[in-house]
Amino acid sequence: MEPRQRVTLTVNGETVSREVPVRLSLADFLRADLGLTGTHVGCEQGVCGACTVRLDGRIVRSCLLFAVQLEGAVVETVEGLTASGELRALQAAFHERNALQCGFCTPGMLLTAADLLEASPAPSREEIRSHLGGNYCRCTGYQAVVDAIEVAAARTRTPTPTGGGER
Repeated sequence: MEPRQRVTLTVNGETVSREVPVRLSLADFLRADLGLTGTHVGCEQGVCGACTVRLDGRIVRSCLLFAVQLEGAVVETVEGLTASGELRALQAAFHERNALQCGFCTPGMLLTAADLLEASPAPSREEIRSHLGGNYCRCTGYQAVVDAIEVAAARTRTPTPTGGGER
């Protein structure tokens, strides 16, 4: 029988505590134990970006981490960032620019794009492409994704009539 260990962490603003196998990846923990299936499992080697989540404010590949490593950590998934409205402008732009296609890579792309826009509110197309370098998409050819991020960046920089951005 595989050894188990209790881990307590915050996921999308909610404290969760579970006893899990010590070799259970964060991606599998999120999907199987918490039902957060927006975190996709692709290559399981940290290369494709489908399992991207935010850990303590930084984007990481959840397939490369064990759940038990995250005692006390704060994890945000695409579900949490969608519910908070943080991804609203990006989601709308992805939809408008047809950057979704099959959708498998979309959660990782959205988290990576949000990370970029937080660090650089007006990224060049080259900066967008470079930042997305660790996210694979087999459907869109990236043009629509880059277009969508560029549109979302412009929208979040433009104040709404009430004086706030859309982000």
